[in-house]
Amino acid sequence: MYTQLVNNLDELGFTDVEPYLSEYLTTATKDGISLQEALYEISKREISLRNQRAAQIQVSVSHFPYIKTADEFDFHFRNTVSRTEIKDLATLRFIENKENILFYGTPGTGKTHLATAIGIEAARKRNITYFITCHDLIQTLRKAHDENRLESRLKHFSKYKLLIIDEIGYLPVDKTGANLLFQLIAKRYEHNSTIITTNQPFSKWGDVFSDSMLANAILDRLLNHSHVLKMVGPSYRTKDYYDLLDSGEQNQSR
Repeated sequence: MYTQLVNNLDELGFTDVEPYLSEYLTTATKDGISLQEALYEISKREISLRNQRAAQIQVSVSHFPYIKTADEFDFHFRNTVSRTEIKDLATLRFIENKENILFYGTPGTGKTHLATAIGIEAARKRNITYFITCHDLIQTLRKAHDENRLESRLKHFSKYKLLIIDEIGYLPVDKTGANLLFQLIAKRYEHNSTIITTNQPFSKWGDVFSDSMLANAILDRLLNHSHVLKMVGPSYRTKDYYDLLDSGEQNQSR
């Protein structure tokens, strides 16, 4: 009977049930757990495992550049960023409210790290999420436009509950590219949330997008219902290098 039970649960798709079931049934018998309680605990375990698998799959298809969490961010080094505010954003209320997040600051200040961390949290909670650089996004939309399937691509990128567009301003965008990005931002406006990282102040976006009117139209939709986090200071990537320099200078002064 036990072997048949294991086979039936395997056929139903229960996860690694055999090693768990044997131990659990022994405990249930010893503690006098009712059949109803036993079935509840077994089903609860399976639901939890399936949710974990679904969360892992969602993270894996979101195209993150790496897996990092907010707990791995050095808030002491980058003390202009509020740990409390990041924790609040990680509750994902901004997605429920269809709000945006804009991280602005110089390279190496952790903009992509925090955008990714929030994105991973969203994906783990089963929100369809996608990460893409601004350059790659515009190239994808441009290719779709040339192949007469732009509307399909716009709908594709509009469906994500959270879209992360990284590195706006690192490469210049021509007027056609700016127009394509505007169409996507306009479709997502007040429907789904977007996270932006940029190294350029908003006053310079007219230069970035080669058209002040389009830049203002993009910003108007991004900044309305948004959280703006300014990240300033030296690059975290060169932190260890400067620490070594400081250490060397101290040793020479002794």
